[in-house]
Amino acid sequence: MALKRIALGLCVLVMCAACKKPPRKFPMDKDYSKPLPPGQMALRKITDPAKIPDFSGALNDPASLMKSIDYSLDYFQHPSSQKYFPYLDISHGRAVRSLIEFKKIFQQAQTGEELQQLIVSGFDVYESVGCDDVGTVLFTGYFTPIYEGSLKQTPECGFPLYKMPPDLVKNPETGECLGRKMPDGSTVPSYYTREEIDGKGVLKGKGLELVWLKSKMEAYIINVQGSARIRLPDGKELCIGYTATNGKEYESVGMALINDGKITAGELSLKRLRQYFADNPDQLDAYLYKNPRYVFFGEAAGGPYGSLGQPVTEYRSIATDKAVFPRGCIAFVNTVLPTVTSDGRVADVRCTAFMLDQDTGGAIRSAGRTDIYMGLGDKAEILAGRVKNEGRLYYVFVKETPISMALEPYRSY
Repeated sequence: MALKRIALGLCVLVMCAACKKPPRKFPMDKDYSKPLPPGQMALRKITDPAKIPDFSGALNDPASLMKSIDYSLDYFQHPSSQKYFPYLDISHGRAVRSLIEFKKIFQQAQTGEELQQLIVSGFDVYESVGCDDVGTVLFTGYFTPIYEGSLKQTPECGFPLYKMPPDLVKNPETGECLGRKMPDGSTVPSYYTREEIDGKGVLKGKGLELVWLKSKMEAYIINVQGSARIRLPDGKELCIGYTATNGKEYESVGMALINDGKITAGELSLKRLRQYFADNPDQLDAYLYKNPRYVFFGEAAGGPYGSLGQPVTEYRSIATDKAVFPRGCIAFVNTVLPTVTSDGRVADVRCTAFMLDQDTGGAIRSAGRTDIYMGLGDKAEILAGRVKNEGRLYYVFVKETPISMALEPYRSY
C-alpha cells in the first residue's frame, strides 16, 4: 500500500486554513501518561450542550472513513470483541449500532451544519478526561516504514528482526508477555531485555531471524513502529507486523537525550534522532538499550494491521490505551497536524477529523496519549516525526434506542 495522495489530500481537507497560530508544543512538566484512578475509564459523557465540539469541518473524504468503519465492524463480528464491553454505559450492541448509524448520517449529510445537527440529535458525545481531568491529550504520529533488507545476513544487511521465540509465554487472549519458559517447564516472570537480545545476542543462532536490515537505527525504528515493508534484493516486498513483545515498559530514547542535555525538547523529532546518532554513532547502543522493550515480528500480508487484527488507515486510525478506551469505536480528533502544502513545504495546521480507535502502542498510556497513523513510507515518516501537539479527543455513540430496535440483528450491514 503506497502512501496514497488521498491521505495527504485528506489532511489538507480536514484542516482549517484560517488557523495561523503556531502549534502549541507540549510543556515538559506535564505527565501525559499519568495513570487514572483505579477503575476509572478515560471517557465521560458530555451533558452540557455548550461543550459539544464543532463537527462541521470534518465532512470530507467519506471513502476512507467508510473503509475504516467497515474494518471496525469486521472486528466486532468476532466473538472475542464482546469481552471488552460494556464500557461505561456502552454495550457491545450499542457500539456496533453506533458504527452503522454513523455511516448512514455521514453519507446523508449534505453540509457540515447538517452533520452537526444529525450528530447532536442522534448521538451522545463523550470526551477523554485527558492527562489533567480537563481533556488535555498529547497527540503523536506513527507510520509504516519501507526499508531495504534481506532474508539472509549479508555484508550490507547485518541487523536482524526476530520472530517470536518459542520460549516466550504470552496470554492467549490479551497477548501480554507472561515470561520465559524454562527447560524444566516452569516459567520465570520476565523475558530478555533489548540489551540482552541486541547487545548480548541471546537469540543469535537460534534460527529466529525473520529479516536483516542495513542499519541498527532502521531496525529500532521498525521495532518502535510495530510494522514495516521490507524491499528485498529480488525486488519483492515483505510485509511484517507485530506478533509479541518482551513485556518490558517502553522508555523514550528521545526523552533520554533531552534529560541528558543532548538535544532540546523543541528539537525532538525522528529526523533529529536520526541526525544525532548519525553524528554520534558511538552513543547509539547505549541510548537504544535505555528502552528495554523489544517487539517480535512475523509476516503480515495485506497489512499494516492494528492491535484489533484489522488494517489501519492513514489519518483514520488511532492508537490508544485499550485498558481505558473502547476498542474499535468512532473518535473525533481536534489537534494540530503537519501536512504537505501545494508548494511542497510541510506546515502545521489545525485538524478536525473522525477516526477509528483500532490500535495500541507501547508508549501510549492512560487518557492523555493518542497516536495517529500517518501512513506508509518516507513522506509518512517525515510527517509522523513532526506530530507532537496537544488537543482534544471525543467519541460518539448512538443514543439508546427502544428495546424493539435494539433486538434487531445488527450484522445486516
